[in-house]
Amino acid sequence: MRNTYYAFLLLSLGFFAACNSNTGIEGSQNGKVNAEGQTLLKPFSDSVKLDTFKVALKGESLKDMVMSFNITAHDGAKIYQKDFKATDLIKNYESTLDLKKESKQKEFIQQELKLFFEDENFLEPAVTENENPDANTPDKAFFAELKRSGLNGFKYRTSNEQKVYIAWSEKEHKVLPYYSCCK
Repeated sequence: MRNTYYAFLLLSLGFFAACNSNTGIEGSQNGKVNAEGQTLLKPFSDSVKLDTFKVALKGESLKDMVMSFNITAHDGAKIYQKDFKATDLIKNYESTLDLKKESKQKEFIQQELKLFFEDENFLEPAVTENENPDANTPDKAFFAELKRSGLNGFKYRTSNEQKVYIAWSEKEHKVLPYYSCCK
């Protein structure tokens, strides 16, 4: 009887630990993003080795707040850095959302930060065999390179109307945009 009790207790603790395990995103606690932002490991510049994706808000006042996004390769080299004003995200939503109060604006920016690394933003692979470039493809040769390499891509919003799709170019050894479009 005592062994059954311990087995049940261990099984329950194991189940509880599994349900509360780390999802791979650091800096997030109970749905809130802390001052450190978020960090996530994903294959990007290599199909197997993990690169570090990080996004954080910098600045105290709303008008000075910057969303800083960077990717560090598995070998420690910073391969991408993009900073954009957090208020640019707000400007594009003013007509559709109630963002008149500063508290609502800060809430909105925090939510955008929280959603930055949603699974749907990681494109595996960046370009599939069946995809073809269109008018929103800035570099057809890079698009073809991605099709051959099978490397992953990432997309993010810079505004309500604009999404940027990026991927690693093995040929040029840097991150390049491969698609830019509306929502």
